[in-house]
Amino acid sequence: MIFFAVLGLSFREIQLSISEELEYSILGISGVFFLIALCLLIWQIYRHCTRFPVSQRPADGLLARSGGFQYATQTNDAKMEVLNEELSHRLSPGTSYTNLGSSLDLASIADVEEENIQGSLRFSLFYDQLQSRLVVTVLDAQDLAVRDFSHSVDPFVWVRLLWAEREDEEQGSMQCVLDEWQTRLVKKSCSPVFGDQFSCTLAEEEVSKVTVRFEVRDFDKYSRHEILGEARAPLNSMKLSYPLELKEELQVPKKDMVGEALLSLKHMPTSQRLEVGVLKIHTVCHPNKTERALYARTSITCNHCKLRHQSTTQKKRWEVTVFNEVLTFVLPDQQIRECTIIVSVYEIQPSKKSSKRLIGHIHIKKSKTSEDEHWKLMMQSLRQPIAKWHSIFI
Repeated sequence: MIFFAVLGLSFREIQLSISEELEYSILGISGVFFLIALCLLIWQIYRHCTRFPVSQRPADGLLARSGGFQYATQTNDAKMEVLNEELSHRLSPGTSYTNLGSSLDLASIADVEEENIQGSLRFSLFYDQLQSRLVVTVLDAQDLAVRDFSHSVDPFVWVRLLWAEREDEEQGSMQCVLDEWQTRLVKKSCSPVFGDQFSCTLAEEEVSKVTVRFEVRDFDKYSRHEILGEARAPLNSMKLSYPLELKEELQVPKKDMVGEALLSLKHMPTSQRLEVGVLKIHTVCHPNKTERALYARTSITCNHCKLRHQSTTQKKRWEVTVFNEVLTFVLPDQQIRECTIIVSVYEIQPSKKSSKRLIGHIHIKKSKTSEDEHWKLMMQSLRQPIAKWHSIFI
């Protein structure tokens, strides 16, 4: 009996020791899981606090810049105020800015109706012969149109120098953008005062081949920038040996042809594929420009929503740049038949970072009222590539 009593006591001690080990093991495992969950929670909080949500808007809305231009907007109004203040302080003469919309896609700007154009723009032009510099100063605007829903306007001015090979270029001939700038943003003002000055190195014999194009735009951080009107100043008939101040009434914006592109289209309904070939791009090059490269970005949109996009490789820019690249998009047949093809051509300077500059766009689409000729030929010749030259506009 004594033996069995001792044996039972030993069994109880063994059971007790096993229970303690299990208890500590469970506590240890629980502690590890707790630390992991705590780390995940801290990481999610950090991501939420540092995230910049992309503004919800149609795909043809201003996008990325840059290019098309898509930019991230902070929902915090205070952060947006700080951003706008930084933009204003960073604006200085002789520098190009891409904060309010460097890419400025043609598809990203709301269509302008003639009856909505009103107001005027005051600016000054001056050519400094000693330094061979053209100086452009945007002074102010007067009586701009306001938005119907907010009864206010947040204007800024986009300035482009358009250069043609000859002074007597006919209407519709190719030009190139020598330089472009944007003024600071003035909030809630129908008669904003800008006072921003920009300059560009330009030989005296080149001045007469330049046209200065001013586009007054209404900034909208949630949707598309709206063009309020434009003013143009051809320099071939002006004497700029002294500062010349001008005041022009705003007009309906016009597109300028800045090149041509040879594109091919092929639709394969069985495999639900759309092939867009970027074959050649013909542009006007200013002789004084340093080495540049080109690439094309093709976007497929449907009902103002971007579905797919692809870009070609970068090629050294020549008068005629050869790509011979085919971009393939796999989409449902219904979307292919209703989509819009937007080919955006960009110029970059390989030696500089963030030097991307939009050259222009090509739109190929089928709408309820009209059908692009190239699109029609593609649909009539299924499974066969159809090539055609298209004008590039900006």
